[in-house]
Amino acid sequence: MPTVRHHMSSDLLSVDAGVSIVEVAQRMVDRNVGAVLVLDDGRLTGIMTERDVLRAVARGLGDDMRVADCMTAHPETIGPDETIEHAAVLMLHGGFRHLPVVEGDDLVGVISIRDLVPLLLEDTAPRGV
Repeated sequence: MPTVRHHMSSDLLSVDAGVSIVEVAQRMVDRNVGAVLVLDDGRLTGIMTERDVLRAVARGLGDDMRVADCMTAHPETIGPDETIEHAAVLMLHGGFRHLPVVEGDDLVGVISIRDLVPLLLEDTAPRGV
């Protein structure tokens, strides 16, 4: 089974926990990503996803609301040499779609359910008729 390393994204969007949610949401839209990794001195401290942004809006998003107020702190992670099957199991059991990839203390990537679905499902459906 292929490893996470070969299918993760290493072009990461990361922010500091003090950035405003509105600014982060705009960065997410600009980069067309569903999650932002939250770093403190280069170390992963959280993840903010589209779902976290929606929760912030539902709670009455204010101009003063920061990433730290809404992020998922200490997210589940996976190592780059783990299998994509393991990544899929973690996502399914955890109910999330983005999984930060860490090697030791270093953030090296992120893998999403969108990265995994084509790998886990064999495309046997006929094309065209």
